[in-house]
Amino acid sequence: MKFDLHNTSNTTKMILIAEFFLVSYLLYALTVNIYQSYQIDFHVKNFENENRMIAEENRKKAEDLLYYTSDAYIDKIAKQNFGLINPGEEVIIIPEGENIPTDDVKDETGKYPLKAYYNLSNSERWWKFFFERTNS
Repeated sequence: MKFDLHNTSNTTKMILIAEFFLVSYLLYALTVNIYQSYQIDFHVKNFENENRMIAEENRKKAEDLLYYTSDAYIDKIAKQNFGLINPGEEVIIIPEGENIPTDDVKDETGKYPLKAYYNLSNSERWWKFFFERTNS
């Protein structure tokens, strides 16, 4: 059985052409709809990521606010900027350049053990600490 368009009527031909255009339009509309759905999903994901970042930033800022309004921070700033002290506290001022340990620290034997370490490099100090311990 052979399909022959010459024997079909003009009305049937018009209906077939109209159906072809209708199917083509439906496929086009479906493609556009799928693309728009993809774009909407993409924007939703971007907004969710942005919301997550904003929520994290808000959480950090809330923590900062709690810290900056805490009594500990206010006390710290009052001590640093205004020199205030709480009752029962003592202020010890260490002048610049005097953070070096003094040589007058003696051990139980009456020797000055820190002098031996002043001229050593850091690795030599660790070597002595781990491997050259004295038996006392």
